[in-house]
Amino acid sequence: MLGLDLMAAPASAIPSDSDVAFEELYRSSRDDVFAFVAGMLRDQVAAEDVTATAFERAYRRSSSFDGRRGSRRAWLFGIARNAALDELRRRKRVTELTTEPVDEGIGPDEGAEVALRRAVLREAMAGLTDAERELVGLRFFAGLTIREVAAVISTSERAAAMRVHRTIEKLREACDGAA
Repeated sequence: MLGLDLMAAPASAIPSDSDVAFEELYRSSRDDVFAFVAGMLRDQVAAEDVTATAFERAYRRSSSFDGRRGSRRAWLFGIARNAALDELRRRKRVTELTTEPVDEGIGPDEGAEVALRRAVLREAMAGLTDAERELVGLRFFAGLTIREVAAVISTSERAAAMRVHRTIEKLREACDGAA
């Protein structure tokens, strides 16, 4: 997707254990990081740039990772979050979703239903604050656990769980009200 080749090195060079670990992190997380950042920015091109920036920052700072503070994946999403927030501050605006995602294998009858549900969800998501959209992105686009979400947003697990729950309830109410 992003075309990063972290292992591009002369054939005679042997990658270090940290390089191998980072490449594994990259390969297992790149699509989720992109989805999370795209959800925050609502701009696919900017999301590609910010995702690349996040991985570059993570690679440069890999020695600063502290396993006692959380998983390497949560650490990476914290870096991605900060890179996305930097981009939002730089732009001082939010870009709308420009294209409808494509569903393969869905028939025309089901496609109309899916499109209707997406429109309702998109409208409900637009009613969330940036912080609430970020929670949805971390929990569902990135697939982070509540513990990992708490580490990324620098709060307790209990507070993170409560915030996620309240946000989902707010989304549910907005979707039910639109139906």
